[in-house]
Amino acid sequence: MNFSGELTHPQWEGDQSLREKVLQQIRFDVVSGKSPPGMVLSVPGVARQLGISTTPVREALLELSSAGLIEPLRNRGFRVVESSLQDLKDLFTLREQLETYALITVAKTGLKDKEVLEGLADAIAQAVQEGNVHDYLSADRAFHHALVVQAGNRLLTDTIMKLRDNMRLYGIDSKEGLVRQHASVKEHHLLVKLLSQGRQAEVSKLICVHIRDWEPVFSAAIVKSATRAASVA
Repeated sequence: MNFSGELTHPQWEGDQSLREKVLQQIRFDVVSGKSPPGMVLSVPGVARQLGISTTPVREALLELSSAGLIEPLRNRGFRVVESSLQDLKDLFTLREQLETYALITVAKTGLKDKEVLEGLADAIAQAVQEGNVHDYLSADRAFHHALVVQAGNRLLTDTIMKLRDNMRLYGIDSKEGLVRQHASVKEHHLLVKLLSQGRQAEVSKLICVHIRDWEPVFSAAIVKSATRAASVA
């Protein structure tokens, strides 16, 4: 399993709990394909690699199991679950519909915390410039959460974020994925501008493009991964 060095750094800072940081890292490795389908993750093994106790690791793995990204194996740990093209298509459809509804609501009621959102959009741009996929995904997740939460519907926000977290992002660091990352930088800033001006129709159109333009990137990577797995089976 590939973990970023920041997890084992003794000066690991931030407001998030250790459990949340471990959860985000393991989720990143699973959805990005660094921990491929079929890979077995054991609580002691992951804890040993991270140099931490087993408790936050166990809690993180159990949460990812509840989300359906991994499945429990008796006396062995957890196995990364394979995702199909249909799963990906369904996730895109639901996320597009729900996030569009959320942002139209925000455009109607008025955008708040514009400076915070612009700061997150800048963080996304910086991550792309530095070629840091992990930071890109973290900043992107924070940006979209900060947007949809303003719709004022906790259940809607939770559902949208769960859809995002369960989406396999295979190909995020491919040539096509990097091109898409660069394109998304402008889209994040434009979303903030359109929302602050209450331009509902344009917000609706942009968020659909912003979400859907990732689908061919992820779909192609899933097919490639499945073909590779079949060839070595």
